[in-house]
Amino acid sequence: MSTKLISVRVDPPLFRGELSPNKARRSIGPVQVPPMSFSDLLRRRRMVRDYQEQPVEADKLDRILSAALRGPSAGHSQGVSLVLLQQAANRLRMARLAGEDEWVARGYPAWLSRAPLHVVLCAEPQCYLQRYAEADKAAANHQWPVPYWYVDAGCALMLLLLAAADEGLAAGFQGIHNLPGLGAALEIPDQVEPIGLVTLGYAANRKGGHSVARGPRPGRIHFEQW
Repeated sequence: MSTKLISVRVDPPLFRGELSPNKARRSIGPVQVPPMSFSDLLRRRRMVRDYQEQPVEADKLDRILSAALRGPSAGHSQGVSLVLLQQAANRLRMARLAGEDEWVARGYPAWLSRAPLHVVLCAEPQCYLQRYAEADKAAANHQWPVPYWYVDAGCALMLLLLAAADEGLAAGFQGIHNLPGLGAALEIPDQVEPIGLVTLGYAANRKGGHSVARGPRPGRIHFEQW
């Protein structure tokens, strides 16, 4: 099997409805919802692990993938790539890698195998190393305690999650530590680092997990010094 790392062409507007001046109502499957402000969008976003079988429309998927690649990019290195999994057989392979059977045995609904779409988020360190070896970056500090590709990948993840919510969809994230063998299964090149897997689809249940009950932790904003 050959797996492609994809880059998606971006045509504005990136967000349709909620974040644009156009206040027309949009269809998100069987439900009509009004536009959301950015603050409403932030409140709506949840990590969802329970999905309907309803497929995701192609135009919505295109906008979500395009938005994910619109994040900050150090030196415009563009070292974040995506692998889209649409075929049920491939999604089932990911579910097995993640030990979904054990998850279901603990009383939770099947997650990865039921989500209509998987997006594997990848970072390409070599893109950054090559970019910062170019003449205009020669004077830059190349000692990065936190490599730029992790920063950019985190930005791409957040954009992907918000773009999904903007389209009336739900998303969840599975870290790469719970997906042993993913790179080999998808024939991802050795020089490319998978970061994790995002599930996309229409939510069957938007109720937050048990961790939500912990509530917000206070004291995380500091002024002038810690």
